[in-house]
Amino acid sequence: MALTQDDQSLAEAFGPSEGVALWVKQIALVALGVIALAVAAKIKVPMFPSPVPITLGTFAVLTIGASYGPRLGFATIFGYMLIGALGYDVFASSSAENNGLSYMLGGTGGYLVGYILAVMYLGWASRRGLDRSIEGMGGALLVASAIIYVPGVLWLHQFTTGWEQTMEWGLTPYLIGDLMKLGLAALLIPALWKLVGAARS
Repeated sequence: MALTQDDQSLAEAFGPSEGVALWVKQIALVALGVIALAVAAKIKVPMFPSPVPITLGTFAVLTIGASYGPRLGFATIFGYMLIGALGYDVFASSSAENNGLSYMLGGTGGYLVGYILAVMYLGWASRRGLDRSIEGMGGALLVASAIIYVPGVLWLHQFTTGWEQTMEWGLTPYLIGDLMKLGLAALLIPALWKLVGAARS
């Protein structure tokens, strides 16, 4: 069934909507999304002794999830994870010596799982029009951030000496920065929708 304007994601609202041209657009968006995720992950501030740095990766995940829709968003985050699992240096703290599945099963592995779940949730939210307003987008992004943190913190806990250290390593130092990134994404996506609407009018 064809999507109506009301249940489209932002990426589906512009450009070709059928045929070969649609496939080309989708492949290009997935490739650009994977590149954006990899670059954003490397823009980081180490938080020693925590293995979890502050990065722009969360911002990239939130904006891709909100703008790509469920299928394209999942294809993008899956492609990113697959490239990382094959040993390419695309994660925040991966390196030539620490990469692939061994890195993904380390202290930050739960956050990678959270990224996948958050993208899927935001794709669902975009289908329901929550990305059209700052309030709706902000609420959806808050839920998505929690979806990232829950598996991330639970997984990180097995690498710490207790819950106090887990919170210090994996949650409390990041909240203010993530709220700022969330706020920026909540402003950006509805603003882009207004541009799309203006271009169509």
